[in-house]
Amino acid sequence: MALQTLQPTASQQTILAALERDGACIVADVADARTLKNMVDEVTPFIERTPYGADDFTGRRTQRTGALIARTPTCRDLVMNPTVLGAARKFLEPYCERIILHLTQTIYIHPGQGAQVLHRDRLAWGTHLPLSIEPQFNTIWALTDFTAANGATRVVPGSQKWPWEQKATPDQVVQAEMSAGSVLLYTGTVLHSGGKNESNSSRLGLNITYCLGWLRQEENQYLSCPPHIARTLDPELQELLGYTQGNYALGYYSDPESTEPGRDIIPPEFALGRHPRKGLGFSLSEATSEGVSFEQMRDKVPLGEEV
Repeated sequence: MALQTLQPTASQQTILAALERDGACIVADVADARTLKNMVDEVTPFIERTPYGADDFTGRRTQRTGALIARTPTCRDLVMNPTVLGAARKFLEPYCERIILHLTQTIYIHPGQGAQVLHRDRLAWGTHLPLSIEPQFNTIWALTDFTAANGATRVVPGSQKWPWEQKATPDQVVQAEMSAGSVLLYTGTVLHSGGKNESNSSRLGLNITYCLGWLRQEENQYLSCPPHIARTLDPELQELLGYTQGNYALGYYSDPESTEPGRDIIPPEFALGRHPRKGLGFSLSEATSEGVSFEQMRDKVPLGEEV
């Protein structure tokens, strides 16, 4: 079974239907040539300083380069692509109030790299989450053409519905062949892996992943993009990084160095020099940003909820 390839104008409903059926799909030609060139130009100096992987899983002939929100402005635009981000939010909305950015990483597979073992990306959280909860929405942007010969991502369509222990047979594995500028969308549960590069050229992809706002991120965004850099970004992107509360009373902080009153139980946006945006629906953030004290908030906590 080949993966479905959709046009860049595909509706959100069409994308989600493909993910429901196969666990993955390709959206063709989403990024134009200028965007690709900018992304490659910006990330190349960092790739050149990136070592090869230290084991078979990360790839001994593969370079994985992260911290791309801080390092590459073009990656920020791709993270915020309306088609992809809209699909990610809709896909994950049954399980959370807000999604966050889980990972940004280029994956540069060089000639001679063998195929990665098939796996589920959700194993970042082990098997502690039930299969009924889908924790993440993944993307691989083709910064160069992806071919069967150069290591196009391998996917097992439909495996997102399998039990943990079920293994794929070779005839069930397909490759996400796509032109540069296209993007592979896939769930956190579908079996997949990097392909074997038997060609004479390297394959460069950009892995951008989103996850539920109440989970720990694979790439620690607060260290990869610390506040002094994050404060220069668009507020919506700041929130995707995690510089906002994921829900009521989830993700606030206390300023350990401040001697000013009211610097306990404050929203993460304060670390970026701003208040939370209005209308986000998380009253603790909104209340504390208006100077309401912890004691005043205590009476507003729903019955049975701890503070």
